[in-house]
Amino acid sequence: MRPSKANMPSNLKLTILGVFCAFLLIFILRTNFSSSPQDSISQKGSSKESNSIEAAPRTKCPPSDQPIKECNKIPSTIAEALMHYSTSSITPQQTYSEISVTAKILEKKSPCNFLVFGLGHDSLMWSTLNHGGRTVFLEEDKSWIEQIKERFSMLESYHVEYDSKVHQADNLMGVAKRDECKLVGDPRHSACQLSLKGMPNEIYEIEWDLIMVDAPTGYHDEAPGRMSAIYTAGMMARNREEGETDVFVHDVNRVVEDKFSMAFLCEGYMKIQEGRLRHFTIPSHRETSGRPFCP
Repeated sequence: MRPSKANMPSNLKLTILGVFCAFLLIFILRTNFSSSPQDSISQKGSSKESNSIEAAPRTKCPPSDQPIKECNKIPSTIAEALMHYSTSSITPQQTYSEISVTAKILEKKSPCNFLVFGLGHDSLMWSTLNHGGRTVFLEEDKSWIEQIKERFSMLESYHVEYDSKVHQADNLMGVAKRDECKLVGDPRHSACQLSLKGMPNEIYEIEWDLIMVDAPTGYHDEAPGRMSAIYTAGMMARNREEGETDVFVHDVNRVVEDKFSMAFLCEGYMKIQEGRLRHFTIPSHRETSGRPFCP
């Protein structure tokens, strides 16, 4: 998600603003028609109690002659995102139609737990579209993390190292056919060579509602490849206690992203492909025993 790809045309800025305006309208309507913040949170279900982030209470209006009423202010994070994308000449690497696929799922599930492999110009957008939830970014470039933190200190990001390169993809695909790579469990304890084991412990312990794989770079043979990120995203989805995880993979026009997403996220779980983005919905394999790795 770093600026390694060619930027989209400048008029994409207008479409990004359109996404935010639509989100803002939905946010206001939700606020006006929900009976209370507590009720809307309780409806998310007991399975997320330990991981979901409670929405902040609405700000009280200033005292007046009338009884105090609650006012619906635009959250500061949304306001900052709108200002950033309306004044920036740098646009996200995904197209409007690609962004819309994930935005529609966030509209249904947010506030939720959203894990993103990659940190870039679209990170503020993803965090804002998941307003009230927890959005975490994983990035391989420490210096890039520091650059983004200087501009957007509210974003939660962690450094992660990848030990496989794009040119190793064919060999790793062969390794992945072994039985240990089909066993569902905590990726930290997996014997599969593809499993990422160096992420912060908290990443493995949270049940993620959405996972986006848009990193590592993977654009030349010696660059870190996305083989392990795609495999681990699929295993984390299968290993959740119950429910399902929406997994998105960007750049499926490239060989690694194409082959590994179909092999480990499974064509049978794919919902849609829009441009260079694929969307998979993977159910828990712990909730129902005996599920095959792919349907």
